[in-house]
Amino acid sequence: MKATRKVLGWIPDFSFDVVETSCCGMAGSFGFEAEHYDASMQMAEISLLPTVRQAGPDAPIIANGFSCRHQIAHGSGRGSMHVAVLLRDALAAS
Repeated sequence: MKATRKVLGWIPDFSFDVVETSCCGMAGSFGFEAEHYDASMQMAEISLLPTVRQAGPDAPIIANGFSCRHQIAHGSGRGSMHVAVLLRDALAAS
């Protein structure tokens, strides 16, 4: 996270908050398995999904892991993007 925070700081006029969470709950294919679904969603509800739901509608949601992006979409209805996409867009805008 240290490197990600540093790179995000390079984007002019961009502010961000980091969700302090140990895991989104998906853990690769773990959360796709029926027997793990409840545990997966409980883990996501500890801090990740409530924070995403509280974010403003125009706030970009950044998640580098594919399974994290899926969990965010499934659990909150919000889209998210990889940090590389955010950086690409910031470079294109400058």
